[in-house]
Amino acid sequence: MSWNPVLDPSIPIGDAVDAIETVIVPRARDLGGFEVRRALPSAQRQMVGPFIFFDQMGPAEFLTGKGIDVRPHPHIGLGTVTYLMKGRIHHRDSLGTNSWIEPGAVNWMLAGQGITHSERQDGAIRDQPHDLFGLQTWLALPRAMEDDPAAFVHAPKSALPELKGEGKHLRLILGSAYGETAPVPTGIEVFYADATLKAGAALPLPDDHEDRGVYILSGAVTVGGQEFEAGRMLVFRPGDRVSVRAGDQGARIMLLGGATMDGPRHIWWNFVASSRERIDAAREAWRAGDWMHGRFRLPPDDDSEFIPAPDR
Repeated sequence: MSWNPVLDPSIPIGDAVDAIETVIVPRARDLGGFEVRRALPSAQRQMVGPFIFFDQMGPAEFLTGKGIDVRPHPHIGLGTVTYLMKGRIHHRDSLGTNSWIEPGAVNWMLAGQGITHSERQDGAIRDQPHDLFGLQTWLALPRAMEDDPAAFVHAPKSALPELKGEGKHLRLILGSAYGETAPVPTGIEVFYADATLKAGAALPLPDDHEDRGVYILSGAVTVGGQEFEAGRMLVFRPGDRVSVRAGDQGARIMLLGGATMDGPRHIWWNFVASSRERIDAAREAWRAGDWMHGRFRLPPDDDSEFIPAPDR
C-alpha cells in the first residue's frame, strides 16, 4: 500500500463528497523585488504524488544589470524541473552540464546520491531589462532510487507531446497522461502538464494516477460549482472523476501528480531523503568541502564560489 497521510478507505467517494480534498494558498515571499509563492510543502500537504516542492517564480521584471544569481549548491534524493513561461536561466552542474533553461523546454536534473548546480542569469541577458516567470518543482525519489547516480536530460519544447481541441491546449512536460508519454525518462510514476483553456472549456483530470492536483497560473476555474482564482493549488481525492472548467476569462493551469510516495520524506535545506541519517551524511559531506575526492563536486564551469550549508 502506498503512503498517503489523508487517504482513508472509509471515506466515501464520488458524488457523496466534495471533489476537492485540499485547497492550498501558497505562501508568498519577497526576495528583493522578486516574489516567490510556495505551494508545496504546506501545512495541508507535504506532497502531491512525488511533487514535494512547488514554487511560482514571478512574474518579475529585472532592470539592466540585474537577474537571478544562485551560486552552486547541492541536492540529494530528488529530481528537479524548472519550467519557464518567460525568461531564461543558465544551468551549470557538477556533471559538466552547461545549458540554458528556456520557455516550454524541460531540463530534468536527477540528484540521486548527490549533485551540485548553479542557476544564473548572466552574460548578454543582463544588457537590457528582462522578464522572468516560471515554476520550480522538486520530485521526491522512491527509496530504490535515492542512491542512483546523478543525471541530466534536456528536452526542447518541440519534443513535448501536445493535445489540442475543444478550446484546450495541453503540453505534457513529464510522465504519462491522456494516452501520451513525455520524452524525458524519470523512473517514477508521474504526470506534469501545462494546459491553457479558453472561456468555458472543460478538462477532465487523468484518472489513471492515484494523486492529482491542479495549480492555477492565471484566470479562474470551477470545480463542482466552486470557483477558484489564480494562485491556488487544488488537490483531489484518489479515485474521483474530476473536471475543471475555465471561467469567463479562460485559464492557464498546471496539472501534477502521480503515485504517492513510499513513506514520508525529510527535508533539510536542499536535501530530501527517506531518513534523517541520509540528510546528516549529505550535510557533513557538503560542509567538508572536499571537491576533489568527496561526495560532491562543484560545476567545472562555475567553481569559484558556493553556498555554505546553514548552521541549523
